[in-house]
Amino acid sequence: MDDCLFCKIAAGDVPATLVRESETTVAFRDINPQAPTHVLVIPRVHHPDAASLSAAEPAIAADVLREAGEVAKDEKLDSYRIVFNTGSGVGQTVFHAHAHVLGGRGMQWPPG
Repeated sequence: MDDCLFCKIAAGDVPATLVRESETTVAFRDINPQAPTHVLVIPRVHHPDAASLSAAEPAIAADVLREAGEVAKDEKLDSYRIVFNTGSGVGQTVFHAHAHVLGGRGMQWPPG
């Protein structure tokens, strides 16, 4: 999508601090980190949220999860959280499916 920030990052049109890339995903550091390690993993294809991505392209949804695990391994995280926000009411601000990989400190449940 022409007006999607994450589509522009995936295309290389907007700079980001890239951590990993694959044929189907891009991982980059969050500009407003909520933990010492906070990396976003996005599919290169546009879907507004994780549910629509998994319904339309389950293999790419699996790629996002696999890459999130690889990010955690690369970042040497023993424990980490993978979060998908869906909808503005829970904090989604960019409506392109993405996983947050968070780690590097203790995290309480429930969050927020």
